[in-house]
Amino acid sequence: MTLILALETSTTTCGIALLSEQDGAISVQTRELEGVAGHALSVLPLAYELISERGYSKADLSAVAFGNGPGAFTGIRVACGVAQGIGMALGIPLIPVGALNAVAANAASRHPSCLIIAALDARMDEVYLAAFISDSERGLVMVQPPVLLSATDAPVFVMQRESLWQRDIRASGMPCLIGEGWKLPQAMLGLPQDWQVDDLNARPQAKWVAQLAWSAWQSGQTVLPEHAAPLYLRDKVAFTTAERATGQGGNPRAIQSQGAALLPMVASDLTDVLELECAVQSFPWTNKNFEDALLAGYEAWVLRSEAGLQGFCVAMLAPDVMHILVIAVQPDQQRGGLGKVLLNQTIQTARQRGLEGLLLEVRPSNTQALAFYHSQGFAQIGVRRDYYPSGKGQREDALVLKKTFEPA
Repeated sequence: MTLILALETSTTTCGIALLSEQDGAISVQTRELEGVAGHALSVLPLAYELISERGYSKADLSAVAFGNGPGAFTGIRVACGVAQGIGMALGIPLIPVGALNAVAANAASRHPSCLIIAALDARMDEVYLAAFISDSERGLVMVQPPVLLSATDAPVFVMQRESLWQRDIRASGMPCLIGEGWKLPQAMLGLPQDWQVDDLNARPQAKWVAQLAWSAWQSGQTVLPEHAAPLYLRDKVAFTTAERATGQGGNPRAIQSQGAALLPMVASDLTDVLELECAVQSFPWTNKNFEDALLAGYEAWVLRSEAGLQGFCVAMLAPDVMHILVIAVQPDQQRGGLGKVLLNQTIQTARQRGLEGLLLEVRPSNTQALAFYHSQGFAQIGVRRDYYPSGKGQREDALVLKKTFEPA
């Protein structure tokens, strides 16, 4: 039997779900308290009450899932902290589930094989937004990582990227909008009238966190309690209007003018990726290298615009750091901020996995790259002797650089 406890406290609702699976039969039971002032005081009693009511004990739990955001700063910390405490006490793994994933999963049950664009109210006239494809074989597939942007920018952001989101999986119906974020003034202004509109009051719910956690559990996507972390799209709680206008806090409006969409790398990208790799590297990765990286489940992203591929990055998760294996930007787009967009995505992913920092190697002769990484907070921690080929049978050292994250 598998028993998964799910916690979702990223909104004013304190939600608990208990998923049990035995011999292929799945049951989900839930409890919710609305408008609770202190989720921290309510979440554990509510969880243990539900467990005991179903005739189980804490020792029967297989894993704890938690809504890791984005959402209310305190709320997502509560779910993460409580999940970590239970996980450490019982010696069981955790399963982080995104708030936007949980909202999209709600729509996926009614709109199979569709592009689903979920938006949540981020306050300050901003929305958290992510896009997914509901695929019959692979389930809910994220095609746009969560972003924070002005509600008035949302329609342009979506229309610039909609065709790119569907480049690998062609949806069978019109795109579907779901989530309370779409109710903000002008959030839907300019979007096609024939697009489907689902529940505009939808928020993440514990039952959907539990359902997604079950899928993650089946594929082994768990983390150790000490590695779990909330997903923040703002790197501090509040920003002034002037700060947000310059793109601080995760707001992408400052980079949106570049017209490049950040997307997960898929197999159909590899022809363009290899062409760019060969254009910027003297000793490039091969197509097989990239295929193996995708097959191994490495974190990989591309930046695409109407002009084509603008950049890409591939990174590998290690026990304590994320190792950036390869990163590239089109030569005529370098020094325009795209490298920082890719780097910020690795930072966000590494933080979400509870890692302590980023690691990479760079040639001493690549002074432009060294200057960029040092400006982004990397420091040299070592040297790998004769690491890179350099032509004519010669080898070149690699400088090992690391960026250590400040505590959240």
